[in-house]
Amino acid sequence: MILISAGRLVARMQEEHGLVAAASPYRYLIYSLILIALVYLIVMYQTRTLVKTRRKLKEKEHALEQVEKQKSELEIRERNITDSLNYAQRIQEALLPSEDYFRKYFAESFIFFKPKDIVSGDFYWIGEKNGRIFIVAADCTGHGVPGALMSMIGLEIIEKTINEDNIDVPAYILAVLNKGLEKTFSRGKNFGTIIKDGMDIGLCMIDRNKKKIEYAGAFFPLYLIRNNSLIEIKGDKLIIGMNPSGLAYENHEIELMEDDILYLFSDGYVDQFGGSENKKFMYRRFRYLLTTIHSFPVNDQKSVLDESIRTWMGGTPQLDDIMVIGFKPFSGSD
Repeated sequence: MILISAGRLVARMQEEHGLVAAASPYRYLIYSLILIALVYLIVMYQTRTLVKTRRKLKEKEHALEQVEKQKSELEIRERNITDSLNYAQRIQEALLPSEDYFRKYFAESFIFFKPKDIVSGDFYWIGEKNGRIFIVAADCTGHGVPGALMSMIGLEIIEKTINEDNIDVPAYILAVLNKGLEKTFSRGKNFGTIIKDGMDIGLCMIDRNKKKIEYAGAFFPLYLIRNNSLIEIKGDKLIIGMNPSGLAYENHEIELMEDDILYLFSDGYVDQFGGSENKKFMYRRFRYLLTTIHSFPVNDQKSVLDESIRTWMGGTPQLDDIMVIGFKPFSGSD
């Protein structure tokens, strides 16, 4: 474009000054000066363009260096967070009874435990006091780190209530737990940062000598399968830690039979989305699954539960912590 415009400028000057008609001795000198000026302009233009290009390249290189630096920092932070979560998981696993420990009380039992985010807001516990066996399954509101912290608090209160305060009625233990959580996250103590979360829970007390079970729950049902029929013992609709009026929890007493099998579970399994229509698994389907597999060996029951929920999920991500505990009350008894 510059050369074309320069050519047109020279031609116009020739016409205006009669340089074409007159064979002026200065004609070639003028042409030479014009060409030199044009070359100078072209060189200056290209130099300026080159400088701008180099500046932009340096800016992009600097931006890329910053991106790489930020990426490296994020990777380090993510690795540190993951390492911390893995360590927290080991701590949580150390506090939760293993399946082998659980089977010291109930030889025919299983624990299907599948946290969503490394650490879990679901937790369980088993212990014995004065010949009575206590089984706890709970689901703290939320999952991950907040849920895991809540679970640690819940475990401490439950153990103290049973082992130190000698309270053995499930409904009374839930009442103490409710007050304990409310006190821990009291309005006065945490002004401006009120914790509105609580926990759902199911608590069994089994007395093998009297062949009975006492049960109390907060939004947790207990499933008992007897003679191929499923009996549901419902929990109260009073969240632990969010019952400021101190409404009483109902204590259920049930006579046990030799071949009974009991199931405690959080809502993670039944609320999981999946299937061809991407809907919840639902309680109805879960009850049918349990009545179908309850006579299987306990390890096979656990495998079927695992495979069923994996198949149901397909490509759908896990939405919540999952926990199912099954046990025969008289298995492993002396």
